[in-house]
Amino acid sequence: MKYVSTRGNYQPVSAAEAIRLGMVPTGGLFVPEKIPTFSKEKLTELVGKSYQDIAQQILAEFLTDYTAKELEEVVNAAYNETNFATEEIAPYVKLDEQSYVLELWHGPTAAFKDMALQLMPHLLVKAIEKVDLDKEIVILVATSGDTGKAALEGFKDVEGIKIIVFYPAGGVSKVQEQQMVTTTGTNTSVVAVEGNFDDCQSSVKEIFGDQGFKELLEEHDYQFSSANSINWGRLVPQIIYYFASYASLVADGQLEVGEQINISVPTGNFGNILAAYYAYRMGLPVNKFICASNDNKVLTDFLQTGVYDSNRDFKRTISPSMDILISSNLERFLFEMTDHDAAKIEEWYQDLEQTGKFEIGQAVQEQIKELFVGEYATEEETVKTIKQIYESKDYVVDTHTAVGIKAYQKYLADYDDPTLTVIDSTANPYKFSAAVLEAVQGELETEDEFEILSQLEELTGLEIHRGLRDLEEKEVRHDRGCQTTEIKDEVKDILGLR
Repeated sequence: MKYVSTRGNYQPVSAAEAIRLGMVPTGGLFVPEKIPTFSKEKLTELVGKSYQDIAQQILAEFLTDYTAKELEEVVNAAYNETNFATEEIAPYVKLDEQSYVLELWHGPTAAFKDMALQLMPHLLVKAIEKVDLDKEIVILVATSGDTGKAALEGFKDVEGIKIIVFYPAGGVSKVQEQQMVTTTGTNTSVVAVEGNFDDCQSSVKEIFGDQGFKELLEEHDYQFSSANSINWGRLVPQIIYYFASYASLVADGQLEVGEQINISVPTGNFGNILAAYYAYRMGLPVNKFICASNDNKVLTDFLQTGVYDSNRDFKRTISPSMDILISSNLERFLFEMTDHDAAKIEEWYQDLEQTGKFEIGQAVQEQIKELFVGEYATEEETVKTIKQIYESKDYVVDTHTAVGIKAYQKYLADYDDPTLTVIDSTANPYKFSAAVLEAVQGELETEDEFEILSQLEELTGLEIHRGLRDLEEKEVRHDRGCQTTEIKDEVKDILGLR
């Protein structure tokens, strides 16, 4: 399996090389040259298999330069009882006869990013060995909250790798910030940036494309890579849990093999829903993808109009991991929807860079609409959904999962579709405890987020996630801060470059 650039500007590379590089050095993202497919018989064979077995089968299709033994090693190192609190790794909860919540937050940092970032460091280490690289890898991460801690946790103390995480100051929850700034590890750095997530992400991408900066790094025996979902090594593990959840639903008698499902995904960067789309292309029976946005509804508008327009006010919301106006992985999706038309992708993304928007045309838009529906939830709707699910189902959801549920409810009202629907739950409720507690009980009695954790546990009976318990007592190890324009200088300082 080779990987090609969405912009058609780089030679095809192996999976290991794509994972090592992170993104295409000349601009663009790596995608598989072709998508492997599973027959109905192969889908049937997954039923009753463990998460680890399914993971190895999926990865073997995409990472063909990794041996079966290597894949077994990396899967077992990632998905085990030490890293995940449940044997199923990604269990589902039945909301009603028609909808199921897929809990993707049982890993060490209480967010769905663990599903990929517990595996990716092992894939990257193997990749470095395969290409015989003698330079130290520098991982740059821009985070809207969850990726940062998950990446730090996955890469801390990994030999031959340094990781630097940038997050928007004031743009993540106190719990998310405390998770990041208390991270241990001799190879970790965390920087608060005055700006929003898009500012962080754009600056990191700019650094990746700066040839002079890359040459400076190479002089000091460093090389960049990424742990964001622009890296194929971050995206491919996310395909696994869609197959695993389908197999579990069949095993439990909720589905027949071959029966279609809907998938509702709260998304900002389009990576999680793109992984679901790749699962569909591989043979997972999907009827509709419900792309769920918050008030930063650039994706909803795009799916409804065919115009991607980032020229709008950025809103800070109670679902901050979705506070994104530039959705990086949409580029991969459009590359697939245009049958790998790199010239079109180049044209659209030049337009985006120069004018802040692009238009895909009616033909591509209609093709997308056959599969995808864009819905969004306002702040008020998100709060009401958390309260409604708690009171009617005795189940607590976070602010992002609530967006996914509300988007599904809106879709159902418009289409009256009886298809069984899987709704991604992307974070444990305690990661956004203030917003969740306020939604459930009303006005808060304190602004102390760590006191709020205890109050939410007392009220709901839901145990505080092990990765968040006693967080306030941990030592703050990172206190760096900078302006958006200073990110490059910050990287130089951290790496000791002159």
